[in-house]
Amino acid sequence: MKPTRNWIPYLQVAPLGLVFLTFLVIPIATIVVVSFFDYNTTEIIPAFLRQNYEELLASPVTWETYLQTVEFAVITWLLTFPIGFTLAYFLAFHVRSAAWQTVLFLVCTIPFWTSNVIRMISWIPFLGRNGLANMTLMKLGLIHHPLEFLLYSNFSVVLVYVHLYTLFMVVPIFNSMMRIDRSLLEAAYDAGASGWQTLTNVILPLCKPGIAIGSIFVVTIVMGDFVTVRMMSGGLSASVALMMANAMSLLQYPAAAANAVVLLILVLITVGLMMRVVDIRKEL
Repeated sequence: MKPTRNWIPYLQVAPLGLVFLTFLVIPIATIVVVSFFDYNTTEIIPAFLRQNYEELLASPVTWETYLQTVEFAVITWLLTFPIGFTLAYFLAFHVRSAAWQTVLFLVCTIPFWTSNVIRMISWIPFLGRNGLANMTLMKLGLIHHPLEFLLYSNFSVVLVYVHLYTLFMVVPIFNSMMRIDRSLLEAAYDAGASGWQTLTNVILPLCKPGIAIGSIFVVTIVMGDFVTVRMMSGGLSASVALMMANAMSLLQYPAAAANAVVLLILVLITVGLMMRVVDIRKEL
């Protein structure tokens, strides 16, 4: 009976392992294999060449594009974190009613009921040269000429990123805050801690797993996005994902696959560094 029992855990894990193998391991392995293939204007040629990686890493355009992608991710994180933390703090500690917490949380999710593309497009008439923002500022006398940087610029790209992905920061931080034992906060106040001291010494450390999960969501999504950069920059900005999309449109699939592998390694290093700082298993 003992040999049979030893197989039971493996049988229980088998369905999940099969899904993991089919939808994650095999696709990634395929991308890695294709990244070494050769190609021309009409076909992909099975081979084992380092040419795609050599051309990719030797190009200064590649490094500039990766730098801009990382810049987008860092700036978006720097904005979504304080906004998401503030919203989560308000919902967790200032809204006492569980019903109102649910209602306000649903209000935060309403934008996700529509397509990301529709939400991006909605910024164009607002930020345009003759858009609502410029017209309002000019009528108030704050500016005399339309602000050109509001649309089709890095500013508009980051603005849309913050709009689209702040909720990915709110949800895990809110979940962490709801798990905090309120007696810890009362003990801090009884010990004479101010509100700021309680926030920095009690709430913030206990929210680190949620902050890490939200950061992973925001950073990885931004680094893998290309639609936002293409639509909101007007072709004036670039990202790694957009570079891959352009390569695929030219049927340069091996080059795009090599770019995907390098981006995957960069994202895994970023996530690994985050997990070294914070143990997110406490949140799972």
